[in-house]
Amino acid sequence: MTSIRVVLADDDLLVRAGIRAVLSTDPGIEVVAEGGDGREAIDLVQRHRPAVAVLDIRMPGTDGLTAAAEIRRTAPGTGVLVLTTFGEDEYILRALSGGASGFLVKSGPPEEIIAATRAVADGAAYLSPRVAARVVAHLAATGAGGAAGRAAAQARIATLTDRERQVLALLGSGMSNRQIAGRLSLVEGTVKAHVSAVLSGLGVPNRAAAAVLAHEAGLHP
Repeated sequence: MTSIRVVLADDDLLVRAGIRAVLSTDPGIEVVAEGGDGREAIDLVQRHRPAVAVLDIRMPGTDGLTAAAEIRRTAPGTGVLVLTTFGEDEYILRALSGGASGFLVKSGPPEEIIAATRAVADGAAYLSPRVAARVVAHLAATGAGGAAGRAAAQARIATLTDRERQVLALLGSGMSNRQIAGRLSLVEGTVKAHVSAVLSGLGVPNRAAAAVLAHEAGLHP
């Protein structure tokens, strides 16, 4: 069985060791390289071409946001999973447009790191429920969410077909195209076409942004 190759970057040695230890409990995941800043992460991704880059959102020098965007530009085959702490919601919103595929809270359950890594490696967007809730709350607090924000999000998804809304709901729950295909009894190529139509119809740049919109609209599988 081919392992999911991971590059890990976090300037906190203890946090990095903890994440590496959690990932090592899954025999299907291999941390091939690690570093302490975004520039090093970019270089390591170029050298090792991993399936997933796990990045702290704030690091000295080149931060996780800049690194995520550069990795997605230069190594599109590598999914980016961003680690956050509480109080960094504005960074998450910025990262949505930078190409990150997944978002996790560092204090979340260890098994979530493994689930997120596998989801991102499989081409899915993984938005931790805690992160999704915080993003929607942040939008509300800044005037972009709340009842008006939910109504606006619901109006946007109303332009989708029934099938596209089904796909969006499953995408928002962190499912990959293969998992969505299995749930809806469709071939994977058809799901891929639906996902492209959803992103285009909603005018969002990636699956993670679509997932946030699904949560804001209150859309559930």
